Amino acid sequence: MKKTWLTIDELALELQVSVKSIRRAYRKGQIPVERICRFVRFDLERVKEAMQGNGQGRSPFSTRSQGPRSAQGGASRRRAQRTSPRLGKTGASIAQKPRGKK
Repeated sequence: MKKTWLTIDELALELQVSVKSIRRAYRKGQIPVERICRFVRFDLERVKEAMQGNGQGRSPFSTRSQGPRSAQGGASRRRAQRTSPRLGKTGASIAQKPRGKK
């Protein structure tokens, strides 16, 4: 007899996807989840039904469903650099000044 309530690890093993994919899908609301206190449990039949109903049969675990995430044409995706120097006290400037007694 199969278990009706599965943990994240058991569901990931059953669907052959990563645990991270399961967490991402239930946080987005793509698969149903039951919360019991602070634990999350999944009903395998309801999850399979939801996977069939999501976006005309598309699985929430399919790869590249949001489009390309990498930079196009060899362009890098670096963060913007700071144009002005950092303002405020740093560890080096604090350490140079001796503390005075009050």
